[in-house]
Amino acid sequence: MRVTKAQAEQNRAHIVATASRLFRERGYDGVGVADLMAEAGFTHGGFYKHFRSKADLMAEASANGLSETAARTEALDIAEFVEHYVSREHRDGRGDGCTIAALSGDAARQPEDIKTEFVVGIESLTTALQAGGDASPDTDRRTARATVLDVLAHSVGAIMLSRACPDGSPLADEILNICRKEILASLAHEDGSRSTAEGLAS
Repeated sequence: MRVTKAQAEQNRAHIVATASRLFRERGYDGVGVADLMAEAGFTHGGFYKHFRSKADLMAEASANGLSETAARTEALDIAEFVEHYVSREHRDGRGDGCTIAALSGDAARQPEDIKTEFVVGIESLTTALQAGGDASPDTDRRTARATVLDVLAHSVGAIMLSRACPDGSPLADEILNICRKEILASLAHEDGSRSTAEGLAS
C-alpha cells in the first residue's frame, strides 16, 4: 500500500519520539537502528526512507526531547522547577525525563551538530526559567541568567549523580534530598537579599 505524505510525516514523528525516549533510557550507543525501528513498529529497512543516518536521528531526537523539557518548564517558577526536577520521580523516569540530565555525558562525545542541539535546548530551558521567575523588574538580566544557569547546573548534576548510584541506594536519595534543600535555600536567600535591598532603596 502506498503511504501518503501525511502518513509518512506521522510515521517519522513517531520514530523521532520513540528514539528520544529510548536514547534517554539507554544512551545513544545503547540503541541500535533495528531495535529502535522494532520498538516504533516498523521494519529496519524503513529507517533510511526517513533518515540519512543514525546520527541525523540522534540530533533530531535530541532536539525533540530538549524542546519537550523547555515546554514543560514554561508554567513553573524556578522553585517549582527544582521541586519537580530534583526528585525521585524524575530520577527514576529516565525515558520521560530531561534530555539534558539523561544525555549530556553522551553528547560531550558526539559530533558538533548534536552539541549544537544541546546549546539550543539549554538556552530554551534557561529562557523558560527566566520567564517563569519572580525577579524584580530592576533585577539585572545577567544576574537573573546567572542564577538560572547555576540552579540548572546543580539540578542536572544532582540527577546525574543520583542515577550513577545503584537503584535503591541510600546515597542516591541522599544526594537528591540534600541538593534540593540547598538549591531551594539558596534561592530563598537570594530572594531575601533582594527584598532587603529593595526596601533600603525605597
